[in-house]
Amino acid sequence: MCGSPTSPPVPPPKPNSHDASRLGTPSLPSSPRQVPARDNGWNSAEEKGKAPATDASGLIPAQTRNIHYQPPPDPGEQWLPRVLEDKSKQDIAEILGSQELLNVLTHAPSTVHPSLAATEEALLNVLDENVALARHLTELESRLSRQRSSTQAQLLSTHALERQWRQKQSEMDHALAPFAPSSLYQRLTQGLQEQEMVCLAMEESFLEGDGALATERETLEWVRRYRDARKLYYLRQERKERWNERRVGGWR
Repeated sequence: MCGSPTSPPVPPPKPNSHDASRLGTPSLPSSPRQVPARDNGWNSAEEKGKAPATDASGLIPAQTRNIHYQPPPDPGEQWLPRVLEDKSKQDIAEILGSQELLNVLTHAPSTVHPSLAATEEALLNVLDENVALARHLTELESRLSRQRSSTQAQLLSTHALERQWRQKQSEMDHALAPFAPSSLYQRLTQGLQEQEMVCLAMEESFLEGDGALATERETLEWVRRYRDARKLYYLRQERKERWNERRVGGWR
């Protein structure tokens, strides 16, 4: 009986990069590929083809204008609209007594104070800019919502693919388990022991016999079968010895 252990020795090391199976493997570039910038409508004519500037959140900020408000020179406390310069005190008193007339004179283009007109113009510019910023923020909100939905769908799909891959990997490991080195070594050891038992059984059967002498033909037939059985035994024994000496090639 063969008394060698059933656990296989450590397989030989994997082949190096000069192995024939690896010569055709292309080498990947070390630097990442540059992705060309796309025109998303926010590029100016001077910056056509360049990626738009983004803030810390990765969103494209709205285009803003630098408004420098410079108030006009103050005409002084004695300033009056030209239409009131030739009015009498009685007419001016009547105007001062009517809130509606005061409002008209205050905001009419021909009678408005220069500083008030400049202030209103600057205020209108700021309001227009605020409206543009609000519109741009609404567009960014819609874009962010679409990107969030797309990212969530891709994440769920990735999780599903990951679960499928784990299931396939488990099935693959289960299918390849009989061909693992430990399983192959155990089968080889078991086959060697079984073949040794077959040879011993043939020897005992020939020596004991049934009391009658075997004919020449039966003897030649037994010798042929015993030689084939012994040849298989020595073949398996040689394979196991080569494995124990780590002379089994082809491991990956």
